[in-house]
Amino acid sequence: MITLADLAALQNDHGAAWDHPVAPVVLDGPRGPVAIGDGPLTLMGCVNLSRDSTYRESVATSPADAVRMGRIQVAQGAGVIDLGAESSNADAARVSADDQVASLVPAVKGLADEAIVSVETYEPEVVRACLDAGARVLNMTGRQHEDEMLALAAEYDAAVVMCFGETANVREIADVPPDADPMPVLLDHFAPRIAQARSLGVDKVVIDPGMGFYYGNLVDPPTRARHQARVLAQVFRLRPLGVPVCNAVPHSYDIFGDEFRKAEGFYGVFAALGGTHLLRTHEVPHLRTVLRGVTELAVR
Repeated sequence: MITLADLAALQNDHGAAWDHPVAPVVLDGPRGPVAIGDGPLTLMGCVNLSRDSTYRESVATSPADAVRMGRIQVAQGAGVIDLGAESSNADAARVSADDQVASLVPAVKGLADEAIVSVETYEPEVVRACLDAGARVLNMTGRQHEDEMLALAAEYDAAVVMCFGETANVREIADVPPDADPMPVLLDHFAPRIAQARSLGVDKVVIDPGMGFYYGNLVDPPTRARHQARVLAQVFRLRPLGVPVCNAVPHSYDIFGDEFRKAEGFYGVFAALGGTHLLRTHEVPHLRTVLRGVTELAVR
């Protein structure tokens, strides 16, 4: 059970991290600029063009359907729409770069004049095709071609969401560090990668601790949920890196059961209290309402 005493202990032990400034990432969009940083938390709506995605409510059956769903999420309050063509689930089918391009590019073109579009991929060919089609954000889920993808982001003046991981791509199963305190590991992991991105000309970087990915040592649902909550509640400790933080809110099917669609709101509270700046969600209107409550009903 998480108590106020637990949260107070986090603040007492690590509260000085709040003093580190975070430079906002400002994205120019068709509805005006969207600033990801301190201030109102930005929602990233999620649309999946892979039928292997387990969150069925986010699955688009075609590029045209993805455009329709993205438009709805923008109307519901999403500042960014994230499109993906391959599920990150361990047993999902792999999708070739050509097939990703075939699915994503029409969807990007259909949405780019109405929303800030992000594409989730680890293939440079997909990155170039989607940025050329009008995407403004690269949600980079692999390391094998990292420098090439960063160079493409710099060429197109795109923002990069840099996801935690050491493998060639998110589909290669790895472990999260078994440390009881995950934050020093995350600080050490991201610092050199941010520096490398800067050296390649990328000036809009957001980091993602990888709460939405599959890990070999987090297959036990309660263990996974505890790790996710622990990270979400203390994202502020990553502020010394100077960049905004993105988090995907978990679902925890094994805990929430047939009420799993409420889980993202539950974890969204931890993300907001912990200092997340960009929240990737399948449940945009639910999260918007929950976050409004967190903002307006603050207890003083």
